[in-house]
Amino acid sequence: MKAPASMIGVFAAIALAAAPGAGAADVQTERAEIQKMCQDALAALYKERPELKAQVAKSAGYGCFSSFGFTLLLGGAGGQGLVHNHATNKDTYMNMGQASLGVEIALKEYREVLVFKDRNTLEKFVDSGWEFSGGGGASAALQGKGGALEQTSAATEAIAIYPIARTGVSAGGSAAGRKYWRAQDLN
Repeated sequence: MKAPASMIGVFAAIALAAAPGAGAADVQTERAEIQKMCQDALAALYKERPELKAQVAKSAGYGCFSSFGFTLLLGGAGGQGLVHNHATNKDTYMNMGQASLGVEIALKEYREVLVFKDRNTLEKFVDSGWEFSGGGGASAALQGKGGALEQTSAATEAIAIYPIARTGVSAGGSAAGRKYWRAQDLN
C-alpha cells in the first residue's frame, strides 16, 4: 500500500521538529521559543484552571511540551519542551516522541503541562527519560479556540498531566507509547 503524500509530509515535519539545531545562535533561538511556549502553556492552563497555579508553585517542578502528530489507526507525534526544577531553578530541554495504535483519527498540535509531585520523580524523568501510555478522547480546536475532552493516563501518580489541545481534531481512543529524553544539543 502506498502512503498518501500528506502523511509523508506530516511525518517529515515531525522528524524535522525533533532534528538538532545547527549553531549557537540557533540553540539560543530554539531555547527562547521553547521558553515562550512553556509560558503560553502555563498561562492557558491557569486561565482554564486557576486553582492549579498554587499546585504548580508548590510542586518539585513542572514540564511543558509542545508536539505535532497525525493518527489514522497508526500514528506518531514529536516535539520539544522543558522541565523546570523549582529547587535548582534550572531548565532542562527535552524531546518527546509518541507512537500510537488504535481506533483514532487525529491531526493536531497540542501542548501539555506535567507537574512533578516529588523531587525524585522529576530527577528520574530528566536523567533517565520517561515513558507513558494510554489516552483517548475527542477534541476540535483552531488556533487555540474550541473544545476538548481528553484524558491521558500515566504509569505513575507522581506526575499530574494536563493536556491542552491547541489546533486540530481528534476522535477515538488508542494505546500510545510516549517517550521523553534530554535534548543533547540544547542543554
